[in-house]
Amino acid sequence: MDVTVVGCGAGACAAAVELLAAGHRVRVWSRSRATIAPHLERGGIVYDGVLGEGLAVPQRMTTDLAEALAGADAAVVVLPTFLHAGVARAMIDADMRVDMPVILNPGHTGGALEFAQVFVQAGRRPPPLVEFSTLTYVARKYGPDSVTVSGRAGAVRAAPLGGSQEVLDLAIGLFPGATPVRDVLASGLCNVNMVLHAPGAVLAAAWVEATGGNFTFYVEGMTEGVARVVRTLDGERLAVARAFGHDLPNLMGEMHKIGTIDALDDPDDYRGAISAGSANQRIRAPGSFDHRYYKEDFGHGLLPFLELAQIAGVDVPVAVALMRLAETAVDVDYRAGGRTAQAMGIAGLSFAGLLEKVRAA
Repeated sequence: MDVTVVGCGAGACAAAVELLAAGHRVRVWSRSRATIAPHLERGGIVYDGVLGEGLAVPQRMTTDLAEALAGADAAVVVLPTFLHAGVARAMIDADMRVDMPVILNPGHTGGALEFAQVFVQAGRRPPPLVEFSTLTYVARKYGPDSVTVSGRAGAVRAAPLGGSQEVLDLAIGLFPGATPVRDVLASGLCNVNMVLHAPGAVLAAAWVEATGGNFTFYVEGMTEGVARVVRTLDGERLAVARAFGHDLPNLMGEMHKIGTIDALDDPDDYRGAISAGSANQRIRAPGSFDHRYYKEDFGHGLLPFLELAQIAGVDVPVAVALMRLAETAVDVDYRAGGRTAQAMGIAGLSFAGLLEKVRAA
């Protein structure tokens, strides 16, 4: 299969490595010449970690999106979710027919809805879309031409926008471990990052500024008080999910499926399970507010969650408080350029109208 990987960061490089190992013909696109140049000089992507080690050689690595997408059987967008709308606009601006399935790895909360809405606003028919709840890898680029893949998600949630089983099967075939859920509301509400990152990002804001992030986010930063806020926010997430007819695992169950916590002896021991997870123990806190925990997990995680909660008619006071505190501390309006109801194309929809939108074949 001809697959275009949209992105050239750590997650995108990990995806390219795994897709190439599975025998697919892979192209990689980056919007940044500076990012892709070291790989062109090296002749591919140097990799090590759980996917093995070696040099993965894509068919093409380019900054020309039309060239990267031409003739592709599928496109996999592996970028921070606040770049999704820009990628959709770039596909439209490339002035080509975009009808191959587009897989958002990850889509997080509302990703497929926002991506589709960019096409709708441009008067174009959206491509078939599949949204993953979280990234399928734990990966870092410690050098400009290499990626270290330290983990691979055991399971992520996957759903198509519009309910196409064929497109969902294609995405699951490309990424083993992706498991289907009923709709993109379920996949979006399985976004663990908005629950896991937002409380710590707000409650440890002073420590982030004072130390430049010189502490472990999931160990030193996961105090009993922070864990209580995480647990309560998680309860709000589950309540919204139930309102839409989805009975989802709590955060501990979801992280256990992904593989970011090792054991699940007590599903209510949020602090113990999170801080003991081997994948979490060495992760440093954000060095400043210019970090994805602040840039992504509020405007493209907590904000769309609040929009969904409003349509569901569920009160989420902790989520509201965290959003207001983050906006005040960081001094940013997350609605400006964020994943609002308008950006997702669901503004003014009733409860029944939203369900129809996400489940219509």
